[in-house]
Amino acid sequence: MMRSFFSFLLCIGIVAASFAPSAHAQSGAVYLATYVDVMPNAADASRDTFDRYRNASRKEDGNLRFDVLRETGRTNRFAIIEVWSDKAALDAHAKAASTAQFRDTLKAVQNAPYDERTNNGLYVGPAKSEGRAGTVYVVTHVDVIPLGKDECLGLLKDMSIDTPKDTGNISYEVLQQANRANHFTVIEAWRDKKALDSHAMAAHTRSFRESLSPIAGALYDERFYKALD
Repeated sequence: MMRSFFSFLLCIGIVAASFAPSAHAQSGAVYLATYVDVMPNAADASRDTFDRYRNASRKEDGNLRFDVLRETGRTNRFAIIEVWSDKAALDAHAKAASTAQFRDTLKAVQNAPYDERTNNGLYVGPAKSEGRAGTVYVVTHVDVIPLGKDECLGLLKDMSIDTPKDTGNISYEVLQQANRANHFTVIEAWRDKKALDSHAMAAHTRSFRESLSPIAGALYDERFYKALD
């Protein structure tokens, strides 16, 4: 009888493990995705502003990552991807002099107020050690109806398992918005455009998009970038 009981517990553990996320970010880490749109005639001149902000932020306590990406199709649009060790580190960054200076400078040239979204790492695996030259980044905002949240979680989990196996993939990260659990940010890095195009035509990618369509809450917002470094 006791042996049957322990066998039952073991089965529960195996089933629970099968539903666990494939990878998690560092415990307590906070992710920030910010979209910045400046006036077209200020796009090139703004590069120095972004460079200074990035370099200063990387030196702050608790910063784990700070990347500035520039959209390839519309070069006056940028995305800032930040990772902080915890909320206290992010709060300190928000009060830093370099942050205030960046925001003040931006006000004079922005097309619209910057869109800042705080996220938790959902499915985040280690990036492969490949060079950054020619790397193509994709940042996608995935918005589904509230009732579709759990289904979307499953779809994104499958993608986080399948996509890293695609030729040329460097990283695939899924973030979940802190204040809207049915909103997600997907950040991808690819060796080159050829690898990205091949991924777009892969069976698992097409299946994901088809399954996502009935539960989508907004247009699938996919943008392509190059790192500003």
